[in-house]
Amino acid sequence: MIEFRNVSKSYKNNQVLQDINFTIYDGEIVVLIGPSGCGKTTTLKMINRLIEPTAGEILINGENIMEKDPIALRRSMGYVIQQTGLFPHMTVRQNIEVIPRLEKRPAQEISRRTMALMEMVGLDPAQYLDRYPIQLSGGQLQRIGVARAFATDPDIILMDEPFSALDPITRSGLQDSLVSLQSKMKKTIVFVTHDMDEAVKIADRICIMYQGDILQYDKPEAILKNPAHGFVSEFVGKNRIWSSPEYIRADDIMITSPVTTEPDIPMFKCIEKMRLQKVNSLMVVDPQEHLIGFVKAAWILRAHDREAPVEQVMKTPAVTARPEDSIVDLLQMVRKHDVSAIPVTDRDGILKGLVTNSSLVTALSNQFLDEDMIEQLEEVNV
Repeated sequence: MIEFRNVSKSYKNNQVLQDINFTIYDGEIVVLIGPSGCGKTTTLKMINRLIEPTAGEILINGENIMEKDPIALRRSMGYVIQQTGLFPHMTVRQNIEVIPRLEKRPAQEISRRTMALMEMVGLDPAQYLDRYPIQLSGGQLQRIGVARAFATDPDIILMDEPFSALDPITRSGLQDSLVSLQSKMKKTIVFVTHDMDEAVKIADRICIMYQGDILQYDKPEAILKNPAHGFVSEFVGKNRIWSSPEYIRADDIMITSPVTTEPDIPMFKCIEKMRLQKVNSLMVVDPQEHLIGFVKAAWILRAHDREAPVEQVMKTPAVTARPEDSIVDLLQMVRKHDVSAIPVTDRDGILKGLVTNSSLVTALSNQFLDEDMIEQLEEVNV
């Protein structure tokens, strides 16, 4: 765990950071993002003491980094920068192994680790280990930079805009690789970028900085849905959430109090309830609010005995959703099952809400679907 406590940094009359406080938790990718000059790279470089704070404390697992030897501190962390920082006169193997050899680790252990790292970053050891940096493409160089950062198996990896100089396709592939690596390795990664799309794609938490201050520090979903500051809203972009529709969930758009009835209620009373509530269907639940089924007005109107309990004509929903299901999941359910509403239940089967085609269309508001898709939703049988 990395803790910033009232950290400030100034150069003569230039205040770069102003009394910042935040915590980076073990095993998370934290992205520092903001416009040029906001202090994000300065914040990153303070963690390994390439830059030292003017005031405040930075603690790693409860220990003040100012009490540690700076060389030992830096060797205990991985570090990847935009220009890779590879030594041009060394082969790929030598670049990866430079720190482990300085630490006098066993030769067999180093060699074994190097082979594993090459496999980890998707490069054939036999093909690339004896090449020099000048013989590699930009994407390959960055992969070697990542491999070298992992060479000593550090708990903390610092990455300063490592992919920003690459073409979009290579960059996207490396972002995917990083997310995949993190799912297996569970390192604490601090990543600097100026690209919000990149931040949303890779981060567990995003720290948005502006003029040396932290405006918002939260999970990507929370920042996209609830920007805490006018600058954050402007920086993120009003429709940014639509580039990550997986963050729009059923519990964001569902009707939270659908009209319900119990299975032993007479059908005529259900019809009256529909009339008063101005709905054409009811969710049928037990006394503990477990979803049992649903009933439509048309089914009751066709019944011979409307004094009979509604359970005689109710049906089981073709599909149900969970509150955490994304809007993409919901759209797939609508299309697959040709339904006009999807009940939302928790893992115990308790009814939590109802997603209707109207709520889907309203939420999407022409941002995610084209007009033809919206018409398809509106034409689904009610």
